[in-house]
Amino acid sequence: MKKIIAIIVVSIAVIFSCSDDFLDKPSQGSLDVPENAEGVDLLLTAAYGLLDGVTQGTVGNEWWGAGDNWWVEALSDNSHKGSENNDQELLNDLQLYNWDASNSYFLGKWLALYGGIDRTNTVINFASRITGDFPAQVAEARFLRGHYHFELQRLYQNVPYIGEEDIFDPNKPNEGPIWDEIEADFQFAIENLPNTQDLPGRATRWAALAYKGKVHLYQQEWDEALPLFDEVITDGPHALHPNFISNFNFPDKNGIESIFSIQFAVNDGAPNNFNGNQGGTLNFPSAFGYCCGFYQPTQDLVNTFKTDGAGLPLLDTYSETDVTNDQGIESEDPFTPYAGELDPRLDFTVGRRGIEYNGFGVHIGKDWIRKQSDGGPYLPKKNVYQSDESDAQGTGAWGQQFPGINHNVIRYADVLLMAAEAAAELNELTKALEYVNEVRLRAKTTERVQAPGGGDAANYEVEPYGNFPDQAFAIKAVRFERRLELAMEGHRLFDLRRWGNAVEVMNEFFENESRLLPEAFINSTYMEKHNLFPIPTNAIDLSEGVLKQHSVW
Repeated sequence: MKKIIAIIVVSIAVIFSCSDDFLDKPSQGSLDVPENAEGVDLLLTAAYGLLDGVTQGTVGNEWWGAGDNWWVEALSDNSHKGSENNDQELLNDLQLYNWDASNSYFLGKWLALYGGIDRTNTVINFASRITGDFPAQVAEARFLRGHYHFELQRLYQNVPYIGEEDIFDPNKPNEGPIWDEIEADFQFAIENLPNTQDLPGRATRWAALAYKGKVHLYQQEWDEALPLFDEVITDGPHALHPNFISNFNFPDKNGIESIFSIQFAVNDGAPNNFNGNQGGTLNFPSAFGYCCGFYQPTQDLVNTFKTDGAGLPLLDTYSETDVTNDQGIESEDPFTPYAGELDPRLDFTVGRRGIEYNGFGVHIGKDWIRKQSDGGPYLPKKNVYQSDESDAQGTGAWGQQFPGINHNVIRYADVLLMAAEAAAELNELTKALEYVNEVRLRAKTTERVQAPGGGDAANYEVEPYGNFPDQAFAIKAVRFERRLELAMEGHRLFDLRRWGNAVEVMNEFFENESRLLPEAFINSTYMEKHNLFPIPTNAIDLSEGVLKQHSVW
């Protein structure tokens, strides 16, 4: 599907210019699209094309609107911005919580999401005015419109909802939450989407069910969320991959665990590998000649993977001591990796010294890090292809990496854990335990990272829970499991915000992480206002006062 997207977007980018100056003028232009089902599908494919947050003519840097939310994750306790502090200083300001509404990252995300909405509304209006009946295609467009609005709602909170009737007058006030409108889009999708699609990456009824459940989860509507998740789990075609790593490698993309994902492809004839993940181009180890050493996992994240003698996580004490790291140790100097018990998911999530790194060899330490004193000693792994996956390795115009690995917006493990969370909040502890343990059992039985001479690369030990003794313990266990399973996938900051504990967790993180980077967060404070992004200054100016800034900003 991504190859089709490139052909369309490269040739007709002008019609979707709304993303460049949203709330100034509607998208205008001419486009020779056949007025039939083929034309609907061409426009629909273009609407999928902005899931990655990048289009030809993107304002600013392509990573500002990145659809995988990597830089949002870098504002959490899971990831540092990485690289050097003076590279991408605007992102460094965000990581240090020196926020301002004029920061271009806020604007880039805003433009990308409203650009996607503009494309979905174009599909819906086009389908309504030509001969024929296109309920499934309109349902796909409304699914995508629900996705784009959901991202805006959880990032900025009060935002305008732009429907198909608003396409020529999108200058709408941001008067309140738009949850009802988002739910309506996903409900229409549930009622009109097929259970399967011929093309990978296209939305299905199962994806709509899972997404609507997620929308209810964000509103703490547990009793409405849980039945939707249960239907996906009980009746749907999805399941866990036997191996955890299959969610992040090229051969298994669009596999059984993938419910809805952003499709990426490279070496497919698109100019400069335009269909690769341009938004993630900064996040490759600079040691391999790649760009640019960003998106480095934190020590705090690494510590969460410690387990006790029974293979269970250290829910309350994980941050008291550190998994051994090589911060400040030269690559040629001796280093002994941590010998204690660890969850095996750690070494599929984080690249650390002494452990094999995605087929590129054993991580040698400091010489593989762009600037250890700024970003710490760790590398990301889930977003980086395996060394032998040539079909996933795409190069841009100046040598940057545009990988062809999909990004999972919703995968089955996520659904299991969202269902477990809803069950725990409803005090259905048996169901919550079952769903959490399904995830943990996969972690126990998955293939493991191996040492060069054979055998496990570390002392891996993970087991399912025997029971959840009470509701409070169940909620804590579910939340912790989400971090272990979904780390570095763009979920963490959103989870902390919706749980209402971001202020406490992030300020504790700033203090704890100072053991690794003593000066990094010395002046950083997470406040309640950081639970939402400010409306970009440019958007407010272009609206001529129709958009209002949040009172906290």
